[in-house]
Amino acid sequence: MGWNTWNAFGCDSDADLLLSTGNLIVDLGLRDLGYTYVVQDDCWSAGRNASGHLQVDTQKFPDGIAPVADALHALGLGFGIYSDAGAMTCGRYVGSLGYETQDAQTWASWGVDYLKYDNCFNEGQSGTPQITFNRYNTMAAALNATGRPILYSMCNWGEDFPWKWAQTVANSWRMSGDIFDTFDMPDDRCPCSGDDGFNCALPGWHCSLMNIVNKLASFPDKGIPGAWNDMDMLEIGNGGMTDDEYVTHFSLWAALKSPLIMGNDLRKITPQTLSILSNPAVLAVSQDPSGSAAARRWRYAVADTGASGRGEIQMWAGGLANGDMLVVLLNAGAKARAMNATLADVFWDSGGARAAQAAQAWDVYDLWANRMDNETAAAIIAAAMNGTMVPPEVGAQFRFNATAAGGYAGGLAKNESVLFGKKVGTVSPRGTLKAHVEAHGVGMFRLRPSVPKKRDEL
Repeated sequence: MGWNTWNAFGCDSDADLLLSTGNLIVDLGLRDLGYTYVVQDDCWSAGRNASGHLQVDTQKFPDGIAPVADALHALGLGFGIYSDAGAMTCGRYVGSLGYETQDAQTWASWGVDYLKYDNCFNEGQSGTPQITFNRYNTMAAALNATGRPILYSMCNWGEDFPWKWAQTVANSWRMSGDIFDTFDMPDDRCPCSGDDGFNCALPGWHCSLMNIVNKLASFPDKGIPGAWNDMDMLEIGNGGMTDDEYVTHFSLWAALKSPLIMGNDLRKITPQTLSILSNPAVLAVSQDPSGSAAARRWRYAVADTGASGRGEIQMWAGGLANGDMLVVLLNAGAKARAMNATLADVFWDSGGARAAQAAQAWDVYDLWANRMDNETAAAIIAAAMNGTMVPPEVGAQFRFNATAAGGYAGGLAKNESVLFGKKVGTVSPRGTLKAHVEAHGVGMFRLRPSVPKKRDEL
């Protein structure tokens, strides 16, 4: 979890932006929700010196990189940097192919905690899983040899099936071409549909939210604790989608255990955006100790397609560490609709209608029913813009401090109510969960085993 410069700023980033954003991450309460990495993407370097060492653009970083990393560390944050497993980065700055050991040592000396490692200009060193494995594994070995813990985020766009082999190389791997801030609009620059995401020869870019979700449907289980399918950075707050679509974006990235890397301008954050990024009940799903991603149980086309010419509904479900169950009802149609999920569908992997879990009652908790209200979010933002934090009692019913609670595992173990949303009903044995879902929206629910109330003794 963290924040990256690229989606909102592209190449227009510098030391001041990183430091001001780091302070906002703290003051908005985002650090204590788990957003800990501040990542400088492409366009930060000024080539190499005569000995081959990377040089920093001193217009953007007049004091170098290390002081920026030190300042972020002092805030309790980690610092991330970008490079490329090619001769050049995607922005045509120098890449790290052939300089892996030297560059890893440089980054470690600067205090880097996170590396995003891209795939442009790779000089033809792709085309089979073995070739791509070797290229990315060279950097993995170089990072490990520094002795500094550096999270390794592979960004090879799903080429050569990284979900088959990257678990022993990196902490995450991009499984698709680059995201674009749109819900389901097709784009020729993202030529592979969601249905062929497992065998995409040209990942491209300008990929919609739904394109990426449908690509991952074939292999959500390939992510494991410490090594994740990366669906790309979050677009929430950048203005291309509606509030309901951004809620869907956040919900699905959390349910599928993608890294949650914010990509918006926090200096312009709105109450609606903060309330999405700060929803602890959804973050508890993302950070669930099991590390188990939801799987799609069913998918149907619908007639209401809207401007994109596409419309469908889906149901996703998956187990959580404490015996609870996650259910996501996705309405990618253009009209609001009633949706439902039978317990037989929810527990399909355990035997469907024959599953023991389908024969018991489940309490239903809506993970968006306790969303922070705009008034509380506006108060938090106003304080942060003045360099302060609101007292913890302000909006306490919406807020969670993972740092103080020992992480989400600690909060779940203590049954912190804010991590469970709001109870909205009970599903009877062999029954059906029903919900009204807005167009391009989701219903996101945590099912908890229903405990019958004890009868009063006579």
